Amino acid sequence: MRDKGYEQQQFGFGRGPGNHRLRRGIYLLPSFFTVANMLCGFYAILAVVKGEPADLDYAARAIGFAILFDSVDGFVARATHTNSDFGKQFDSLADVVSFGIAPAVLAFAWGVRGMLANESVQAHHIFQFGWWVSLTFLVCCAWRLARFNVQGMAPGGSRYFVGMPCPAAAGLIAASVHAFRAPIEDWRWAAVWLGVVLSAAALMVSAIRYRSFKDMPWTRRQPSLTIVLIAFLVWSIVVYSDIVLILLAGVYTISGVVLHLVRVLRHRPVPQAPQPTP
Repeated sequence: MRDKGYEQQQFGFGRGPGNHRLRRGIYLLPSFFTVANMLCGFYAILAVVKGEPADLDYAARAIGFAILFDSVDGFVARATHTNSDFGKQFDSLADVVSFGIAPAVLAFAWGVRGMLANESVQAHHIFQFGWWVSLTFLVCCAWRLARFNVQGMAPGGSRYFVGMPCPAAAGLIAASVHAFRAPIEDWRWAAVWLGVVLSAAALMVSAIRYRSFKDMPWTRRQPSLTIVLIAFLVWSIVVYSDIVLILLAGVYTISGVVLHLVRVLRHRPVPQAPQPTP
């Protein structure tokens, strides 16, 4: 018969109240980062409501921090083996706020709201169309999260997402606002911007696979060169955030489409030459 000491050693838990509090604290740790993610999204919405150009940039930065907290949330849950159905649903609800509602209203305020000062017919139509584009982005984000909760990752492991991740789509919008700062006032650029937002929405609900980087051995010993490159990337983001973030968001967005086209072309059947008749 196994004694209590053997049970504690093999399974890593005891039955004392102190250990129960420790396990409860571990489960609360991922939820703490989820709440921080939601807080950043809520702050971004309030900043957009204020409407000043500087506030729009603050909203974009808040969405960036929400992406960071969302990444830490998943990493902590996997590292401490505290994944749960509750945490999964709670994280999705937070993502709807931070990566659905917040970027949708930010995209509208930065790229479309300036059409109110333009009296042209084209600007009026762009403004009306902007409401539907922002709503489409939000609906696609919620659709993407619901599909992920049901279907999970792409077949074959955790290397790829099915569709563009919601944080990446929100990051594309936030990085664009942070890079260009001044809101759009020309209806032509507003039309281009709505095309970008619609493209991000379509990529979220598409079947295009995007790399998740969950298979990277972050907890193992890394070569010195890898550490130097990561440190250089962090430094670049801190010093040149407007340029580096838009480049990262753009490259990641395009990478999924390019790799999808490569797979389609690689697996396209080669036409067979007609056999000569005897």
